[in-house]
Amino acid sequence: MDNLAHAVVGAALGRAVAGKKVPAAGWIGAVAANAPDWTELFLGFRPTRGALAYYTNHRGITHSLLGAAVETVAITGVLWGLFALLHRRWGFQRVALTALTVLVTVAVWSHVYMDWQGSYGLRPWLPWGARWYYADWVAIADPMFWLIPLVGLAWGAERHWRDLVPFILLAALILLGALLVDSAATWLRWACLAVVGLGSVGWVRHWFGVVARRQVAVLSLSLLAAYAGAQALASGPAKRTVQRAAVARFGPDASWAALTRIGTPFQWEPIYASHDSVAGRDWALPRHLDDPRVQRALRETVGGRALFVFARFLAAEVDSGPHGVTVTLRDTRFARTGTQGWGVVTVPLPPAPRPVVAAR
Repeated sequence: MDNLAHAVVGAALGRAVAGKKVPAAGWIGAVAANAPDWTELFLGFRPTRGALAYYTNHRGITHSLLGAAVETVAITGVLWGLFALLHRRWGFQRVALTALTVLVTVAVWSHVYMDWQGSYGLRPWLPWGARWYYADWVAIADPMFWLIPLVGLAWGAERHWRDLVPFILLAALILLGALLVDSAATWLRWACLAVVGLGSVGWVRHWFGVVARRQVAVLSLSLLAAYAGAQALASGPAKRTVQRAAVARFGPDASWAALTRIGTPFQWEPIYASHDSVAGRDWALPRHLDDPRVQRALRETVGGRALFVFARFLAAEVDSGPHGVTVTLRDTRFARTGTQGWGVVTVPLPPAPRPVVAAR
């Protein structure tokens, strides 16, 4: 999911798990919950290098089980050393290693879990296996994953307008986005308004406050878990429907998925595929995967290999022109037309080497 969702969920987890046992538990939770993303920078990942970096590096080993374990140990070790230094030199609060370890562990692994529950997927077995896994439950961006923990954090904040201002600004931006995006479901817009309204009333009437910040963090996380769990349960019948349609259309060997949709929770987009075709409700594309030129692009080019590993439903087009052959590869989850943008790689093929004829 997006980094804002990871941050607010991580902050709520920090308060819920550690409470007063660890200073700045919310901040630590927010930073640790984003660790699988920011640690990619240490491995050479640079978003500005172009889309191929995303296909090959994003949600790579830092999002794997091994990567999450290393991040947990490293972050815990750094923080433990820092707190010990502060305690020796300035008499800072002594921090229990167990509480700190549990906080960092829960926060880091929440990132892996939240990324897995969508349709983008992750590769948990790297570096030993590169298979992608997808739960197809919750969209990659969902305003409820921002607002519900945000309200819980605001209710547990200090009773001062200075502390409330960041929450107000962030909630206003989220609400504005939910109301202005055309694709957002009407009920979701009303739900966002209701959550923000309830949060405002709760803060003004001081329903919780600093003393109960741990309890309200647990409450917000429980509500969020119920919301995500409801989508997980609802996805079951949707997936069975898509599977039956895929088998009816392409036979028992068909592959299929019920893809999550941003702005419309509890609704899924069907996609079905055979070896030769990939299709949705109102579209269909040939895949051309057996074309020798497509096979060359997948084997011999950097872009082709990158998209082959990344794509869940790969399709290709071949254009033969006066300047040679161009193969357009696309992951039909994200791109079904065009030659540029996310999920599309255009590969110009150099002329195939001519066989050498031995002189007689």
